[in-house]
Amino acid sequence: MRRPQVLITDHLTEAGIEQSLLGSIADVQVHHNENKDDLLRLAAEAQVLLVFHHLQWTAATLEPLSRCQALIRCGVGYDNVDVEAAGRLGIVVCNVPDYGTEEVADHALMLLLALVRRLRNCDEAIRSGRWHASDAAGAPRLRGQTLGLIGCGRIGMAMALRGKALGMRVVYYDPGITDGLDKALGVERAYSLEELLPQSRFLSLHCPLTSQTRHLLNAQTLALLPHGAYVVNTARGGVIDSEALYAALQSGQVAYAGLDVEESEPNPHPGLRTHPHVLWTPHTAFYSVESIAEMRMKAAHEARRVLLGEPVRNPVNRAWLTRPRATGVLG
Repeated sequence: MRRPQVLITDHLTEAGIEQSLLGSIADVQVHHNENKDDLLRLAAEAQVLLVFHHLQWTAATLEPLSRCQALIRCGVGYDNVDVEAAGRLGIVVCNVPDYGTEEVADHALMLLLALVRRLRNCDEAIRSGRWHASDAAGAPRLRGQTLGLIGCGRIGMAMALRGKALGMRVVYYDPGITDGLDKALGVERAYSLEELLPQSRFLSLHCPLTSQTRHLLNAQTLALLPHGAYVVNTARGGVIDSEALYAALQSGQVAYAGLDVEESEPNPHPGLRTHPHVLWTPHTAFYSVESIAEMRMKAAHEARRVLLGEPVRNPVNRAWLTRPRATGVLG
């Protein structure tokens, strides 16, 4: 009898961590090339898929996978997976929601501080032979300023605590959070963007990309920010309308933006890409040596639970999963 098959579909070129956790109960394969037909052939044989963010898993690509019991998204966001279609097919979709919490919050804070303290201006000036304090002109004091957060899940909470440590007044908007989190964190809550944005000279995004949050920041909502606001995005690029952000930067409505993500990456909006008031990183907020190892281990443990018929810890399509193929996944 053939052992269960686990397929790593993209991003990785080796499976040392996954093999160490799954090798006793399954065969682990890594898809190494860009051939989609080859990928789908291997996926059709697998009981569990470990997927990253490079590929889109639509209803059309999921339907032929008659043996697939679970798709584990090795990361927090799962906007590249049609979770409703997967649920209808009996495939449980799970994510790894907590592996990079510290890293992303640290990264958002880094972007904010670098913008406020004019880090790039000063660094570039010194490299060109100039040494003058005027290159930090206009840097505002953060203590006492309002930091607005869109989204206050794990990463948003971590960012809230970092803002508080700087002496900032922290206000968040997150309609999915139950009452009382503001009291537990010692921050404030806004109940609409219309309430949050006019207060937020500094704004950091920590929400998932969904049909409700796509272009949440657009020409109309960016206009609600105080003139000369700072915007930091380490969430998903599609949460911001890039053309609207560019226009806001050109007009001065947004003074500076720190972006780790963009809706058309890896080829971001050309005006944003070269704008002197935009600080970029290439979707690396999640990364540290430790976070990658943690993410892979947690994803592999979730796959192991599926194969052993144990309840999974982080299903994200429970609402559509009425007849799961894997026994015991929902407890």
